[in-house]
Amino acid sequence: MKFRIILLLMLVVSILSACVEDKNEVEDSPLYDGKSLTIAVVGKAPEVREENIQFKEIDLEEINLKNLSSAYDSVFIMKEHLSEAATAPYAKVYKTANIPFFFIESEKSYYPFIHEDIDYEEAYDLDSGAYALGYYQLSEKGQYWGFGLYNDTVNDTNVLDVYSRIFETIESVDNES
Repeated sequence: MKFRIILLLMLVVSILSACVEDKNEVEDSPLYDGKSLTIAVVGKAPEVREENIQFKEIDLEEINLKNLSSAYDSVFIMKEHLSEAATAPYAKVYKTANIPFFFIESEKSYYPFIHEDIDYEEAYDLDSGAYALGYYQLSEKGQYWGFGLYNDTVNDTNVLDVYSRIFETIESVDNES
């Protein structure tokens, strides 16, 4: 009788453990449902779930434009342009443009982007697991953010969640300024 109970318990545990999903995706990630945003993208614009987001692909040189903050709510710099974006001519732009910048898939912190004397390749690798970094400076005060992936797992669901959280951050910056 004891043997049958133990066997039955083992069978139930086996069945229950087989039903458990791999939890490498964020569940019920909320969509950004705030105001419409227009975002400049250096590189290829990402695909997102939100319909109230408009991307405009620009060249890196265009971030030097004086009216950047009046034309866009934010700027995304995609992975393939990070090294060039961290060169000296752009460091001052990130600190004076009055618009948040997001560095997508950066393996470094925001430091090489805002310091003219630090090259992207020479900067320390970021061990935080952040998928995207944001930087915004208004007057003398700089603010930065890191956006990680759920369980540090790169998949479509988790990446879309990061973008939704970035959009929330952009709106909160707009409301503060």
